[in-house]
Amino acid sequence: MRRTTGIEDLLRLHAPQVLGALVRRYGHFDLAEDSVQEALLAAAQQWPDAGRPDNPRGWLIKVASRRLTEALRSDEARRRREETVAALTPRDAFTAPAPGESRAPSEDDTLTLLFLCCHPELTPAAQVALTLRAVGGLTTAEIARAHLVPEATMAQRISRAKQKVKGVPFRQPGPEDRDQRLAAVLQVLYLIFNEGYTATSGSDLHRADLAAEAIRLTRAVRRLLPQEGAVTGLLALMLLTDARSAARTGPHGELVPLDEQDRGRWDGKAIAEGSALVEEALSEGPAGAYQLQAAIAALHDEAARAEDTDWPQILALYDILVRRAPEPMAELGRAVAVAMVHGPEAGLAEVAELEDRLAGHHRLDAVRAHLLEKAGDAEGARAAYRLAAQRTLSVPETRYLQMRAARLLPPA
Repeated sequence: MRRTTGIEDLLRLHAPQVLGALVRRYGHFDLAEDSVQEALLAAAQQWPDAGRPDNPRGWLIKVASRRLTEALRSDEARRRREETVAALTPRDAFTAPAPGESRAPSEDDTLTLLFLCCHPELTPAAQVALTLRAVGGLTTAEIARAHLVPEATMAQRISRAKQKVKGVPFRQPGPEDRDQRLAAVLQVLYLIFNEGYTATSGSDLHRADLAAEAIRLTRAVRRLLPQEGAVTGLLALMLLTDARSAARTGPHGELVPLDEQDRGRWDGKAIAEGSALVEEALSEGPAGAYQLQAAIAALHDEAARAEDTDWPQILALYDILVRRAPEPMAELGRAVAVAMVHGPEAGLAEVAELEDRLAGHHRLDAVRAHLLEKAGDAEGARAAYRLAAQRTLSVPETRYLQMRAARLLPPA
């Protein structure tokens, strides 16, 4: 994914609002989304030389609307519908508003689009792809590169997703299913962040642009829902986790584990913001999974040295987390905390309880290897490291795990 410029940042900010304007006015989500992408491309080509217009969002709406009406006119079977749309379009729809005024949609359309892109009829993979395309403003090629799949494959995935939501009303869900739908939106944003922070495959450990996009979108949601503890907690978790990114790899791209990282390279500003958000999130009602994970991340980030980490407090938070939101990866994190408080043998016992639910997952093998090494079982740890290395698709993780295994070889 490419590094963004000032104009690209501006376009990504306006993309969901422009798309929202077209979908509200005309419907046709799939055609509207294509038209917005064409308008964004036109802006990226014209604005650097011609300069930004006084009303960038109005410019984009005007160009995208023209593209959309042209697409509708090209289909003879839709002529009657086009005439109806034209009759319903306000006379001043394609003129810029007066200075200080705006007919463009409020940023609420960003949230409405997120709900649409995370519709329950879509698979998680389709939700992620459509969110990055329609709300994030990324091109199909960028999304394909981020997920290491051919562009044609990603284009087909996005096309199928758009067809599935075709005809879905462009509005936020009602109170009866709002919480469930918001949870799906946050889960998609977290999936995007996790893929950026620790890529599941490929040669790079960290895809900074993808993680940054997840943070940007989560900030947008929080501006619209400032009192939602889960949203605040998710943003805090992302900031506190991403704050360590500069120290996660060595000079040759090798993975550096948390307890060996140079904490002077951590982003102090992001840690301060994330820690403040954790306090705010925990004050907004019963703590859910994101708030608790953020609180755990804050304890890690606030420790000046690895040995200063408050592991008893982290274990207490994990105890609450696995009770309220039982999930195997959270329980695996708790197993590490148990080992740090009560010893590696106690942690290994917890790991053994997860064998069935995490069978074949490289993280289970990696944690087991780490705890076996701490327990003094070099042979067992070496075998577990090798098994974890075979099971991960991430090149940096493979190299790190192989290095740990090699370090435990008996002297020749």
